[in-house]
This record gives sequence, structure tokens and C-alpha cells, in this order.
Amino acid sequence: MKFNLKKFEDSPQLYIRIGGILYLIIIIAGIFGQLLVRNKLLVYGDPTMTANNIIHSEFLWRIGIAGDLIMHIFDLPIMILLYYLLRPINKKLALLNLSFNLIQTAVLALNKLNLLAALFFLGDAEYLKSFSHDQLNTLSYLSIKLHDFGFAIGLIFFAFVCLIEGYLIFKSGYLPKALGVMMAIAGLCYVTNSFALILAPEFSNLALLLPCFIAELSLTLWFIFKGVNLTVWKQKMLKNSV
Repeated sequence: MKFNLKKFEDSPQLYIRIGGILYLIIIIAGIFGQLLVRNKLLVYGDPTMTANNIIHSEFLWRIGIAGDLIMHIFDLPIMILLYYLLRPINKKLALLNLSFNLIQTAVLALNKLNLLAALFFLGDAEYLKSFSHDQLNTLSYLSIKLHDFGFAIGLIFFAFVCLIEGYLIFKSGYLPKALGVMMAIAGLCYVTNSFALILAPEFSNLALLLPCFIAELSLTLWFIFKGVNLTVWKQKMLKNSV
């Protein structure tokens, strides 16, 4: 569907609902890749068992990577939509938000190479025969660990996306203030968990990411079923154009 800026400015509801659907696909793909693929195959602290699981479920591992890449592709139209959605509040902050979003997506997409490397180390290529099976299993496991840290680094940039979006949504008037507060809390949780993993891994806890899931899912569902308050939206657009 071709993006029409004038049509978006007049009535953004259709575009916002499409963005909400794409965001929901991203959430589902993220849950699938992390919970139903990596968490299912990864045995923490046991490179050999992890390697055996990946070898016997190679296609599932590849599907998980493909799902993640689709997730990052869908990030791009959502970024553009959010920029135009939040621009009437503060154009500079909306542009900064777009920049942080681009960086996090680039980092996370590139980070998928670590998951592919984990698979390559377990192959039967001739150049791998100079390593023992235990060494290759360990290298594969190390690649997965690197992916975890790469993911945490990407989420630092996404944390600032959530903080900026939270502020702009709160100030918008055409989206609920509660969504803005929830997104800001999500940003704080993302940045806290990521820096905890880097600085003091023993304090990192996935429970910190639960508010992030609730906030993003709430925003997604609001986009799909409610959209924006058109009266306030048009007032903001008119004020912004003056």
C-alpha cells in the first residue's frame, strides 16, 4: 500500500491500524524466536546438549532466525508511521526517536549473524575438522552468548525509543496518557536490564521485561482497535502547519 502523507494527515486511522497489525506480528515473531526456539533448544551451561538440540532441530533454528529478520523488516514501516504520528508534538524529538529506532534495528539485524555462526560451527565443512567436537560445541555456545549480549545492546537504543515515545504520547492529547506512562516505564526497564547484563550479569532478570511486553502489547492493541482521537489530531496538525 502506497503511503500518502496528505491522506495520513487528514485521517491517520487506517495507517495506524496497519502499523498496529505489523507491531503485533513483531511481538508474535519475537515470542516465537525467543521462547519457542532458542529457549527450547538452549541448555544453559551445557554446550554439548545445546549443540545436540540445534543439530537435531536445525530447521527450527533457521525458522527462528528467519522470523527475527521478518520482525526487523516490519520495524521499518512502523518507524516511519511513528515519526509522522508523533511529529505534530515535537518534530525534533520524533526525528531523534526515528534515529534511535534505526540504530536498534540495525544492531539487532546484524546480531543474527551470531545465531547463524552457532549453526555453522556445528556443520560438517572441511575447514572445521581442525577443531574437536567439544571445541566446536563451545564455539557454537559462545556465539549464542554473544547474541544475548548483542540483543541487550540493541535494546539500549530501543529503551530510548520507548522513553521518547512515552513522552510524546503523554503530551499528544490524541493518544491516552496511560500509554505514554507505560512506554516510558518500558524504556526504563529495557535500559536497566541491558546495563545490568553488561555491568553485573547476576542482577539481570527477564522479569524486568514484563512491563515492556505489557506496554508494547497495549500500544499495539490500541492502534488496532482505537487509533487516535481525530478531533485532537486535526487540531494538532492545524497548529503545527501554522
